[in-house]
Amino acid sequence: MSVIQISVFLENLPGRLAALLQVLSDARVNLKALTVADLAEFGIVRVVVDNVDTAMRAIRAADMTATTTEVLRVEIPDVPGGMAKHIVEPLAAAGVNIQYTYAYSERTGQRAVVVLKVDDLEKAQQVLA
Repeated sequence: MSVIQISVFLENLPGRLAALLQVLSDARVNLKALTVADLAEFGIVRVVVDNVDTAMRAIRAADMTATTTEVLRVEIPDVPGGMAKHIVEPLAAAGVNIQYTYAYSERTGQRAVVVLKVDDLEKAQQVLA
């Protein structure tokens, strides 16, 4: 249920995201999920990949700053209200705060995958198991 997410800090300039994606491509690392948070002069690119160790080595070799964080990967029904019913409401009822989230659907109408950063990982895992 938990996965390692990589957060890369990049200058908010044209071409910086392309450079990161090229580094990962050259290292033969496959992206599973990606989101970009825009800050004033910098952005935070969060990725879930198929090989964290290889990705981190490549990112650091390219002189980019990155950290890893344990996050949750939860599969839910891909239906209207699915995220609220299966994740947000149970975590709220348990007192677990969602710090950020992003989601994607692999096949419409089947299962959606949600990535969550929460303030109590262990409790969230128990609630959503």
